[in-house]
Amino acid sequence: MYVVVYFCLLTFDLPMFSQTPWPQGTECVARYNFKGTSEQDLPFNKGDVLTIIVVTKDPNWYKAKNSAGREGTIPANYVQKREGVKSGGKLSLMPWFHGKITRDQAERLLHPPETGLFLVRESTNFPGDYTLCVSCDGKVEHYRIIYHDGKLTIDEEGYFENLMQLVEHYTKDADGLCTRLIKPKLEEGTVAAQDEFSRSGWSMSRKDLKLQQVIGKGEFGDVMVGDYRGTKVAVKCIKNDATAQAFIAEASVMTQLRHDNLVQLLGVIVEENGSLFIVTEYMAKGCLVDYLRSRGRTVLGGDALLNFALDVCEAMAYLEANNFVHRDLAARNVLVSEDNIAKVSDFGLTKEASSTQDTAKLPVKWTSPEALREKKFSTKSDVWSYGILLWEIYSFGRVPYPRIPLKDVVPRVEKGYKMDCPDGCPEVVYNIMKQCWNLDPAARPSFQMLKEWLQHISQGMGKKQ
Repeated sequence: MYVVVYFCLLTFDLPMFSQTPWPQGTECVARYNFKGTSEQDLPFNKGDVLTIIVVTKDPNWYKAKNSAGREGTIPANYVQKREGVKSGGKLSLMPWFHGKITRDQAERLLHPPETGLFLVRESTNFPGDYTLCVSCDGKVEHYRIIYHDGKLTIDEEGYFENLMQLVEHYTKDADGLCTRLIKPKLEEGTVAAQDEFSRSGWSMSRKDLKLQQVIGKGEFGDVMVGDYRGTKVAVKCIKNDATAQAFIAEASVMTQLRHDNLVQLLGVIVEENGSLFIVTEYMAKGCLVDYLRSRGRTVLGGDALLNFALDVCEAMAYLEANNFVHRDLAARNVLVSEDNIAKVSDFGLTKEASSTQDTAKLPVKWTSPEALREKKFSTKSDVWSYGILLWEIYSFGRVPYPRIPLKDVVPRVEKGYKMDCPDGCPEVVYNIMKQCWNLDPAARPSFQMLKEWLQHISQGMGKKQ
């Protein structure tokens, strides 16, 4: 009897063997370090991303390759399959944040009383501020969180960059509160983003990421070049609560999309102080619009332009087939790799095709009339934007609708106005642009159709097959 119990305890902590073989091309993440026992093995460290090449005759082993392209056999029970994160809008960096609820609602949520149970809400008495609500000794205390010089404070002694940093501090130390924060009261239906990215194999280690120089600045924070375990990467560094929450949604979309002409997500790092790092493949030649403007027609011939058009079309046909709508397709959101491959990026507005969104921040010159007017987004509204992007490519990065005031663009477009053919653009490509700009979405071509047309043109030029 004792021998059996001892054996069960001994085997309980050992990794389980994989039951169902994963198909070729499956990405997996190492759960443990593996040094290898023969020359045929592929050593790896915990957190490394590996790609399955083939299942060996022994189902407990796979042949795989690492990010550097080295191949070898790996034990199936040392890796976990990477999955797309599908919690969507329910993912939250702050599942204890309940938004605009009243004092009474907060107290009802923190019932029955449990010392250390807490939530954060928007302040009803002081718009723009927050309130930390904590259950302690049978009653609820409400602490006003004040914005002061761009930072948050409760006692005007400790100052914090964001709510996550503040909550993290008081989780470790009461520091003047009635109790330290022990248990978050989660908003109904939310999923902690950190847990979900870790569960699905997309969590990366901050200690393995070395940030180098800044290559771009935005409202959300910096884009930096970094090094992750010897691989050059691009990193979006986000510190603001609301912005970080929006980028979590972007990252969750990116986990579901894998294509050679989409900028690939490598992983996500969520720090306890609220900093968020989205790590993607590094694209050496920057965004397409700058690439076109800096080189011009003396450097880029018609074959190069058509290749860019086809690269983007390939990516969009993939999104179309998977029922995703990008909503912000433009040359500024396409990046160029070291070997001149164009890849679609910036999935901040990308959603499954059925959803709607606020149109206040949409780029007017790139957005279809029905999307601006009725918030109707579809693959066909992406096709409209693709027509604008084609015009950008063949005009070497000019801003669309030149010499037309922004306020006049939509009225003129709705009356049937179409931009002129860019200088030097083949008539056959300009005809494709015009078909993308059909006022009737149903009459616009699909991306699959556009891809076939462009491939036909390319074959006629004797170039990209």
